[in-house]
Amino acid sequence: MKLLTLNCHSWQEENQLDKIKYLAKTIVEKDYDAIALQEVSQSIDAKIINGNLKADNFALLLKYELDKYDTSYNFFWDFSHIGYGKYQEGLAIFTKHNIINEKSFFITKATNIQYWKTRKIVKITFKYKNKNIDFYSCHLGWWDDEEEPFENQVEKLLQENTSDKIIFFMGDFNNNAFIRNEGYDYLLSKGLVDTFKISKECDNGITVKGKIDGWDENKEKLRLDLILSNKKLDVLTSRVIFNGINKDVISDHYGVEVSLNL
Repeated sequence: MKLLTLNCHSWQEENQLDKIKYLAKTIVEKDYDAIALQEVSQSIDAKIINGNLKADNFALLLKYELDKYDTSYNFFWDFSHIGYGKYQEGLAIFTKHNIINEKSFFITKATNIQYWKTRKIVKITFKYKNKNIDFYSCHLGWWDDEEEPFENQVEKLLQENTSDKIIFFMGDFNNNAFIRNEGYDYLLSKGLVDTFKISKECDNGITVKGKIDGWDENKEKLRLDLILSNKKLDVLTSRVIFNGINKDVISDHYGVEVSLNL
């Protein structure tokens, strides 16, 4: 199985349409089973296409590009809050497998979409080698946020983890994995397993360098983007992607890709 997570920084990037095409080409080349995307936005005033999807929805345009390669990829998207005053900002999960269940839910105390700290999670289930597997695309808040405590968000996220099936939590957790006794360690204390840590082959894991949105004063190299599981699995490789070394940069975050045997 091959997985990818990426914070897309959508519609804040120069040459955005070219970067969507590049992402689609890479997905086809790598043949991922599941792709978790964050900061997947659409304009508030764009034309409605279907349901809550509008004409410039980043995920919808990505699917259009994937369809040009005659792939079977489909996706589930929902938005959590208004960003930059003009976008409905959300999350998506793509898969080439048949989606048998999909769900979105709030993990913050706030549920007002006008409030930029309001957070939702999207989840899909698909069958892989006769086993149902759950995938979550996650974009959590910050460790020291008094209004929306990180611990509370994690608790609400894990309330969904009620079965013995394999579960993947993929995304931007907004907590630097290089810092001890904060958000990253809290995630591990809840029994989650970092696929990077147990991979047979891995790189440095760095997904952010310097200042980005939400980390305005940052000058460090950060590992914010993670692929976590509820079980210790046979992880073969964990690599940062879209970092200028393994594929071109297409966002203010780099992505993470893993391959594993289930």
